Amino acid sequence: MRRITLNRPEKRNALSGRLRAEINAAVRESEALDSVRVTIIRANGPSFCAGYDLSPSPGDNVSLEYGNQGLAGYQRSVVDLWTGMWDLCKPVIAQVHGHCLAGGSELVTGCDLVYVAEDAKIGYPAVRFGVPDMQYHAWLLGMRRGMELVLTGDTMSGVEAADWGFANRAFPADKLEEETLRVASRVAQIPSDILQINKRTIHRAMDYMGMRQSLYAGTEMCALATHTETFRAFLGNIMDKGLTSALTERDKAFGDGRTATRASADT
Repeated sequence: MRRITLNRPEKRNALSGRLRAEINAAVRESEALDSVRVTIIRANGPSFCAGYDLSPSPGDNVSLEYGNQGLAGYQRSVVDLWTGMWDLCKPVIAQVHGHCLAGGSELVTGCDLVYVAEDAKIGYPAVRFGVPDMQYHAWLLGMRRGMELVLTGDTMSGVEAADWGFANRAFPADKLEEETLRVASRVAQIPSDILQINKRTIHRAMDYMGMRQSLYAGTEMCALATHTETFRAFLGNIMDKGLTSALTERDKAFGDGRTATRASADT
């Protein structure tokens, strides 16, 4: 068993180009280690992952070695990266606590098993100004719940995420690590040659049903949304007022996100 820890707590583990490249390298290192049968991805700090880093420092804004150019190139690179984890031989487990938003939920989608804290907040608030890069909602949540989340940008609790099919199970936050390790230990009891075949049976079944093709088709819808008035206005707000103010303005009508965090701090 091997554990990979996202360690940018000062940025709530937002996914910069560098961090995504490091995750990609780390899970592939696990493939090469005979001593590893399963990998856990977890995070340091109060949140698992706040999404993609919209204001990376120069050192974090590195070019990625994977991805495509042309129409929806960035979006396809996102789907390439996370669905690429499905093609690894060894299972990858997500251990999710705190906020798991936008790109963070895409990272989790790329994992084979998902265990979450009951009080986690999981969602895609970026739909309030754009369209997801990786449109997993209908596949993992079904039409009705998936539709509600992409039309509101609201979050699921960890309990809801498990009940609705996004996660395997939810545990009290103080038991999450223990319980995730317990499941990982059970997975690691199976010989690796059998594990990789059984993992592939599930992912190939999803491929035959069209999940991966659907995700790639969705990248063009995401790219189209970047040309809308709403998306350009949001980028303008970032330039004029800064990222924090733009996100607060995005969420204020809903009373959640940064608006809820500020209200809690003021109370």
